Amino acid sequence: MFKSHFSVLFLFISFFTYAQESYFIQGQVLDINTQQPLEAANVYFSVVKDSLKLGATTTDNSGRFKLRLKKYENTAFLNVSYVGHENYRDELAGITESKDLGTIYLFSTENILKDVVITTAAPPIKIKQDTLEYNAASFKVRPDDNVDAVLKELPGFVIDDEGKITVNGKEVSQILVNGKAFFGKDGAVALQNLPADIINKIQVSDFKTKKEELAGDDAASDFLSVNLTIDEKKNKGYFGKFLGGYGTDDRFEGSFLVNQFDNKQRISAVGATNNINLSGFSIDEAFGDDKGKSNGDVGATISRKGITTTNLAGLNYFNEWSDQLETTGDYSFNNSVNNNAKKSTQTRFLPTGNITTISDSDAKTENTNNKLNFELEYSPSKTTQIVVEPRLRKSTYENNGSSSSISSNEAGDLLNENIGTSSRKTDQLSFDNEITVNKNFIKRSRNLNFSLTNNNSKNDLLGFNNNSIKSFTSGITKLRNQLNDNTIQRDYYYAQVEFTEPISKVVRMRVGADYKWDKRITDEKTFNYDSTAVAYSIFNDSQSSYIASNQRTIAPKMGFYYDDKVFSFNVRNSTAMVQYDNSSFYRGNNTDLKSNYFIPEWHTQFKYKVDRSNYAQLKYDYRVNLPTAYQLLPVLDISSTVNTVIGNPDLDPIKKHSFSFNFRNYNMKKRSGYYVYMKADIIDSDIISARVYADDGTSSTTFININDIYKTSLGASWNNYIKKNGNTFRYGVGFKTDYSFDKGFVNNVFYDAKILSFSPRVYSSFNYGDLFTVAPSYSFNYVESKYKNYSIDARANVVHKLNLRTTNYFGEKWVLSNDFGYSYNSNSGNGYRNDYKLWNMSLGYTFLDKMLTARMKVFDLLNQNQGYTRSITDTSIRDEENTVLKRYAMFSLIYKIKNFGGMKPPSLDGNRNSGGRKRNRDD
Repeated sequence: MFKSHFSVLFLFISFFTYAQESYFIQGQVLDINTQQPLEAANVYFSVVKDSLKLGATTTDNSGRFKLRLKKYENTAFLNVSYVGHENYRDELAGITESKDLGTIYLFSTENILKDVVITTAAPPIKIKQDTLEYNAASFKVRPDDNVDAVLKELPGFVIDDEGKITVNGKEVSQILVNGKAFFGKDGAVALQNLPADIINKIQVSDFKTKKEELAGDDAASDFLSVNLTIDEKKNKGYFGKFLGGYGTDDRFEGSFLVNQFDNKQRISAVGATNNINLSGFSIDEAFGDDKGKSNGDVGATISRKGITTTNLAGLNYFNEWSDQLETTGDYSFNNSVNNNAKKSTQTRFLPTGNITTISDSDAKTENTNNKLNFELEYSPSKTTQIVVEPRLRKSTYENNGSSSSISSNEAGDLLNENIGTSSRKTDQLSFDNEITVNKNFIKRSRNLNFSLTNNNSKNDLLGFNNNSIKSFTSGITKLRNQLNDNTIQRDYYYAQVEFTEPISKVVRMRVGADYKWDKRITDEKTFNYDSTAVAYSIFNDSQSSYIASNQRTIAPKMGFYYDDKVFSFNVRNSTAMVQYDNSSFYRGNNTDLKSNYFIPEWHTQFKYKVDRSNYAQLKYDYRVNLPTAYQLLPVLDISSTVNTVIGNPDLDPIKKHSFSFNFRNYNMKKRSGYYVYMKADIIDSDIISARVYADDGTSSTTFININDIYKTSLGASWNNYIKKNGNTFRYGVGFKTDYSFDKGFVNNVFYDAKILSFSPRVYSSFNYGDLFTVAPSYSFNYVESKYKNYSIDARANVVHKLNLRTTNYFGEKWVLSNDFGYSYNSNSGNGYRNDYKLWNMSLGYTFLDKMLTARMKVFDLLNQNQGYTRSITDTSIRDEENTVLKRYAMFSLIYKIKNFGGMKPPSLDGNRNSGGRKRNRDD
């Protein structure tokens, strides 16, 4: 009892003494020119300059800091640093009382640095000029997850069912590794294979062409680029994974990935084979094919259409030969065979009544692709850069199948029946190349840039069709047994030159010119079957045609750019002089359409940086697109037995105004933030299909112009983070809403369509130490359409999606993973289920110093997986169900090798991820 009382008294005296001998030092850091607060500035106190720290912190979004320091009676030094500003130092006569240091001003520097050095814990998100940077270690994933699993945890990232990645509403078009392509710039191989624990930063910025990147110009597109940087400590060494598995119903998978990194050199080899619908090189330790591509989507990484057997192989090489020369190249081979049985019900809404078509098909499709990419960057001097990027593609597509369909009207009366078989083989060969030359001059911001791009491609198609279409209204049956021999060829060249001259320190002027040459040829030949000659020898001139199109464009351009580091303004415009020649030969008749156009284009961008972590951006674009030769020329396309198409030579170009507004705010201190974006397209003139249906349900289509339509989007997201006692809790909400006013022309009647969609989303994840992780998410999509002068007045549909991911850790070797998804569609068609559940489970055991993992997984535990989808347009609703992968169990072995920096992997004490990465990824 005496010892207990003494211990309590001792602790009380110690705490009281510490409280008496420690003090609070506070203040505020501002930019002396803008008077704006500097968020995340580094503040620390030391005994002598650049020596032992007494304490350190960073400023909040108002530039304020508050730090508790122990009593120190000798001289102490205050140090403040911030990117793009001179360091601040002050001498204090000891820390003997609480003080408010007031306002500390930092002077900006001319030579702005690219990064911030933070001496305290790295924040999960940083703003580096125009780049949003995520600290990968701050987002927890399952042991041995790949990079794509990290992306799904990042605030603002959404990956849809088709694999499209968007960040804060903008689509990602390029993914790089250390700034370079990794088996192509789409990044699929990198996302599905690179281990999450070797990635240091994930950087998101506007996508720039090589010309824009070298010239330091703003991005003209609305797409984003994602760059994955490898941890410096792991950028020298090797790692590899080898997987083999076999399961019920003869399901199998096998794959390997080997990477060697040596700072300036990278070699990667991949290969895979499986019949469980994996479309890439993915080696995932938990499920492989069923993680879901976005929070709330079930079974998203599985191909929802058919059963696919895939064989792949690839090799990637990068080398920085010297400070002047670096190269990267890769080759990949992909062969996939898909078998699918499909049924669908489509209702077309017409002003005079509705037509419903019920279809069934069975097809086998094989794709074989060979891709070769190469990139060379050469800098003969510090002011000159030359980049060459050739790409070669060769692919073969084969399809064999049978199909049947029957159409009826609202009263249930049969209109037509279409039954047939078909086979197609397409061979494609294409060559692309881009050459960019950039020259910087001694005078700052003076720049000359030249680029040349070409695309040369040829498609050869050989197809056989044998079908019959019966009209129940006329009683006539039409038979077709034909061979199609088609060739499509394109030669495209695009050259541009631009010179930038600084007017002052903050103003630049640009002048230049573009030249385009685009030639396309489509040669279609059709032969009917001759039963006497037992050959396809009868030439069918009504289904044969020759179309040639050639565009020649010269576009002088100029622009101004203003940037004072707080406010920037960019405007550029051009006037294109276009010579557009189209010609066709059809049924013995030659048609020539030659037109000249003067096409203006305009781009304006405003950006205001409140501080490093929040900014507002406004964009406006005006663009004009010409109709295609297929839309213009009066060539009758009767390749479809139920719909014929003919062009309209009187079409006007498409004219569109585009507006976008973005605002981002992130509080680095609280690790929370929000993002808001708005988009609007106002279309003065557009081109649509005008369709007229006959009494038997067949149709004929042409193209017409419509005017004064618009499309708008609004979206926002907010996320927050809490960490307490070693446990972390993340949560966020987001939504997207679209509203459009569109017009259509069916059966010679114009109609209006107003379409509203609303898609909110809620997600969270809770990590309880090293024991378990729970990540629930929910989303729904509401679509409402209202019509004027149409057969129906309105319709609506709601889709709910719920997903729950859990991971349980039992000691250091056992991991149990569960993914449960539920999807509900409020308006499924007759004969289709409107909801289903997908539950996947995996149990893994790691041994042999984490080099070997045994895994048992069960896909679709409840055996409820289904391939039902509903698609809604302003003119139709389509319900479709495809063959899908059903329940199976598989046992797999995964063997891993890893050696970074010549060192063996560190001890696993306190870690879950191989390679020594802490599971609590919030360091």
